[in-house]
Order: sequence, then structure tokens, then C-alpha cells
Amino acid sequence: MQQKNGVRKNYILDTNVLLHDPGCICNFKGNNVILPMVVLEELDSLKSREGLCGCQARQAVRELSKIVEGRSQQSIQAGIPYEKNILFRVEPNGYHNMPEYADELDLKKNDNRILLTTLSIQKKEPETTTVLVSKDICMRLKAEVLGLKSEDYETDRVILDDLYQGYTTTVLSSKEIDKLYESGLKCPKKLSLCPNQFVLIHARDNPDHTAVARFDGEKLVPMRYENRMAWGLTPLNLEQKMAFELMMDDSVKFVSVTGGAGSGKTILATAVALENVVEQRAYRKIVFVRPVVPAGDDIGFLPGDEEEKLRPWMGSFYDAIESLMYRERSRKPRKNCTEDNITVDSLIEHFKNTGVIDMKTFTYMRGRTLSDAIVIVDEAQETTPHIAKLMLTRAGQNSKFIFIGDPTDNQIDNSLVDSRSNGLVYLVERLKDSNLTGHVTLSEVERSPLAKLAERTL
Repeated sequence: MQQKNGVRKNYILDTNVLLHDPGCICNFKGNNVILPMVVLEELDSLKSREGLCGCQARQAVRELSKIVEGRSQQSIQAGIPYEKNILFRVEPNGYHNMPEYADELDLKKNDNRILLTTLSIQKKEPETTTVLVSKDICMRLKAEVLGLKSEDYETDRVILDDLYQGYTTTVLSSKEIDKLYESGLKCPKKLSLCPNQFVLIHARDNPDHTAVARFDGEKLVPMRYENRMAWGLTPLNLEQKMAFELMMDDSVKFVSVTGGAGSGKTILATAVALENVVEQRAYRKIVFVRPVVPAGDDIGFLPGDEEEKLRPWMGSFYDAIESLMYRERSRKPRKNCTEDNITVDSLIEHFKNTGVIDMKTFTYMRGRTLSDAIVIVDEAQETTPHIAKLMLTRAGQNSKFIFIGDPTDNQIDNSLVDSRSNGLVYLVERLKDSNLTGHVTLSEVERSPLAKLAERTL
């Protein structure tokens, strides 16, 4: 969206672009950025809402205030020079100048008012290319019907098929594999690896000789935790072992795990957190965080206090802990069944009362510092890049963040993001080159044969 060949363009921003990325205006280098008046009206209406939408709207308003307060005597309608050679202005609603569309478009709908304002700008400034930028496909299709150029906001988009997987494969000699386990192995020149990326190695001289290594930033090293269990849970496949390795390693401060339903994301993260907090005392507490989507504000209409409102949204964590309790009882049957009568609700209540477990939504994260804690962010694909960054910047001393989710479109209910622009894939791609981070994609469904059948065929 930067200026090309020195030719400025008019970029008209839909409200959803500002909600998706409140700082989006800075990404239109060398161009004119125009907000229709109706966009300001929508932001003004949304800024008082609770939830993700209200949070994004308030941040967008703050970003706009930086532009306006930094001007000298420039008129907002004439345009305010901003950084990166951007000229920002607000356009009065222009639909009154477009009577020929009065019968086609319902002016009670804000989207149609934005479309007609864009048409008015294009009509007044025919020498400048005018482009409507919107995250809404219906909006872009209507713009095309009206003869307008339109684009999706793609500055932070990731091609899902090219998303970093966290592992690769290679072929080496048996001698090199043996050296790996002795003192580590220098990374072969043919491989270009990110820190904490895994390598599945096959021996060229013996097909049955294999190994799994992790790149520590300097050399390939064997996995340290592949034979460990956490709270009675043992990883069931190679991908889970890789994710488990990253979760158990205290030096990896941010772990992202993607995968479909039943791939083991939540139960792995929960087991590791309980092992490290309850058993090993490596951290003080576990913080479970989940975005309230698709309700946005619906949490406010549920009865009870914050904790009672959150209970329906935290079902995945309750299910994970219940499953772990059942596994542990099956593994170590007791003659005295008193402990076996403990329910998952009473156990979690005990953990809450003793400060071991805390459950929050993103709404209550601003201003907090999460120290000495393992923070598990579930359904992270529902977040915008801005909210994902906000969450990660809560990290205090001795904290570890685990983001889990399924970034495919059929698992996203937040209208502000899709499979290529959500906060989870944004973090995976932006952070993969750091020694502090690691990522693994889980492809195998381990929940049950029926769940596996549904995931693969439906």
C-alpha cells in the first residue's frame, strides 16, 4: 500500500480496517488517507463497548488523536501532513452529492454511506486514483458493482499454506546422527533453520535409522524431554513430542501451537502448566486466557460476577483438567477412594482459592503484568494482531506464554480477522527468528477415532 512510482493515491478506510489494526494509517506511506465522517461516527459509537471491539475502537481513537494533536494550523478537511509523507484528512459525508444512487443503496446503512462518500471523492478528484480499503468482502463486492477500486487490508496478512510449521526433514549419514547424540551437530549448510525448529533426520545408509533434533540457534541437539510425562500425560505422536519439548523448556518463553480439533493443543498445554506449577513449583500460577468470541459483549449479559460469567467460556480448560484427572486415576488406582471423589470443579475451585489458577478474558488484561506465571491463551486465532501484541506485552519476569488455536477460516468467528490476518499466525511469522520462541503445527487428531474421521472427511 506504499506509494508507487511517486504517484499518490486516495485510500478511503472502512471502519473495520481501523478496528482490525488501530495503527493502520502509518502503513499507507506516501499516500492520502481519508476517513469518511461516518467512520468517525461508528468509532465514537463503538468506543464505549466492552470486549475486543470496544478495546480496538478506543485504541483507534487514540491513534487518531496523535495525528490531530500533532498538527499546527492545518485543517482536518484540507489534510494534515503525517509521518512517512502521509496526508490524512476527514471527508464530510458525500452521499448527498450522489442522488443517482438513492434508490439502489439504503442510506440508513453506514456501509452504503461510506461507499457513496468514496464515489463522491472519486468524482471530485478524477485525476487521483481512489481506493476503498475494507475487510468486508460484501463491501468490496458492492464497491466493484459501483465502479470503485477496492482492496483488502493486507499489511499483516500471512499465506496460511506458507505458515511456518516448526519442523522440517533432511537426510544425513548414520555417522552424523550418532554425532548428534554425542555432542550436537553443526547445522548442515543445505538447511536454513529458525531457532527452536525441529528436524526429522533419516539416515541415507539405513532407512530405519532416524532421529529428531532441535536447532538451538547454533547446532542441532537431541530432544531433552521426549521420555518425560507431565501430570500423567505422555505425548502420543512426534508432533506432540515437539510441542511438549518447547512447552517444558523454560528458556523458550513463547510457544505457539496450531492444529485442528482433537490434535491435543489444550490438554498438552494444561498438563505442562500443572506439572510446572503444582508439581515442580517452577512458576507461581497458571493464567488461562480466552477471547470472548463470537459474543463480543455477550459476557456482560450473563448472570453473576466475572468468574461466573467466564465459566461457559472456559469449558476447554475444565475438560482438559478433567481428562488429566481421569488419566492419573487410571494410571495410579488407589485403595482409598477419597481422592477419587474429587470433582474437576472442586479441584479448580481449590486451585483458584490458593492462587494457583486464574482465568481471564482479554477485556481485563490491559495494564496487568503477568510475572512468575504460565499463561495459556486458547482460541488465539480469534484475536487481531493488535490484541495478540497487547497480550504478549503483559509478560513479566519468569513468565511463559503458550498461544494455541486453529487458524483455519472455519474456526474463526471474529469478523475482524480471517485465516491470514489473525493474531495467532501474525505472532508465529513475526517471532519465529527469536531464540525465545518456538512453534509447532499439529496435524494428527488424537481425541478419538470418530473425531479423526470427522476432521478428515467432513
